[in-house]
Amino acid sequence: MKLEDVKKIAVLGAGAMGNGIAQVGLMAGFKVAMRDIDQKFVDKGVSSIKDSLAKLASKGKLTEDQVKDCLARLDPIVDLASAVKDADLIIEAAPEDIDLKRKIFADIDKLSPKHAILASNTSTMSITEIASATTRPEKVVGMHFFNPAVLLKLVEVIKGGKSSDESIQVTYDVAKKMNKIPVIVKKDSPGFIYNRVNAPTSLLLQQILDKGTPKPDDFDAAFKAFMPMTPFELLDYVGLDIILHTQTYFSKTLSPDYTPTKALRNLVDAGTLGKKTGKGLFDWSAGRPTINISSPTTEFDATHMIALQVNEATKLLEEGVVDDPKDIDIAIANGGGGIGPFTVAKSIGYETLVKKCEELAEKFNLGVFKPTKTMREGKINV
Repeated sequence: MKLEDVKKIAVLGAGAMGNGIAQVGLMAGFKVAMRDIDQKFVDKGVSSIKDSLAKLASKGKLTEDQVKDCLARLDPIVDLASAVKDADLIIEAAPEDIDLKRKIFADIDKLSPKHAILASNTSTMSITEIASATTRPEKVVGMHFFNPAVLLKLVEVIKGGKSSDESIQVTYDVAKKMNKIPVIVKKDSPGFIYNRVNAPTSLLLQQILDKGTPKPDDFDAAFKAFMPMTPFELLDYVGLDIILHTQTYFSKTLSPDYTPTKALRNLVDAGTLGKKTGKGLFDWSAGRPTINISSPTTEFDATHMIALQVNEATKLLEEGVVDDPKDIDIAIANGGGGIGPFTVAKSIGYETLVKKCEELAEKFNLGVFKPTKTMREGKINV
């Protein structure tokens, strides 16, 4: 199978990620079936696509004819069998629940053509485990888009334990045709690249929250001048329930050090989830919170966060998840903006970063913060 054999894509899920992926497929010239379990979800997804295309047209990025052509190739649908029966590539964009994903893959394995590639848009979960629910693990891959899928360039193409090179190559080529920047994750590992590199910084924020000092406002004040969205504000934006879910998964698959803290659990139990509920670590009821910059913390700085990211990135190299440090920098730069960790490390110096990791490992008594052998050697070239 080659790129030119992919004519129709079925996207399973019409939520924010699903309709974004469907739109990207339409804009790349594919026929797209967008399926969800209820007509109201499908209708909402179609409405989002229409609004987004109209916005692009108003900015002169698409013509009215191109908008009409995109919508003519969209098949909004509820029936799963009809959605996948003639699809060449199926992209699952359902909630992050491994049992749900395995059920979907078992179903589409039976209902779709034998040549079809089955891809999961999971952000952290094992492609190998998802693939084990099918009779064609060689055709199962990860295809992780970033939100909003229409705007962000990174697509992580993940090789499961039995994914064939052909399936990976076709998925990579489809992502390129969608005008994305794909990076191949060579070994199925929790969090893949982007979410894995950022996992320890999220853990650090939880530890600070648990300790009760510095306050989120004071911590974020130290970052406000050079970050479009500050660290604790970003946790709120993502959703504290999502953070809890992801950290729980990492605690089982990476290290018990990721076990969610009492402070995070209490916030989630109280339904204080961040932006989506109007209140989290900050008050979102009147829109984006204003960070009070009057008393920035001096206990932590940006170098602490960078040190943890660089250290985690070296683990991906040591574990064979990625061969080339350049791929990690490309992924981080295109998954949410910013500069790749190894590029930043070059300007700061590994000696400084190693000290920061040691300082955090000692302060919080966490092994995941300890600098790796590769980090200590500091010989990474990008």
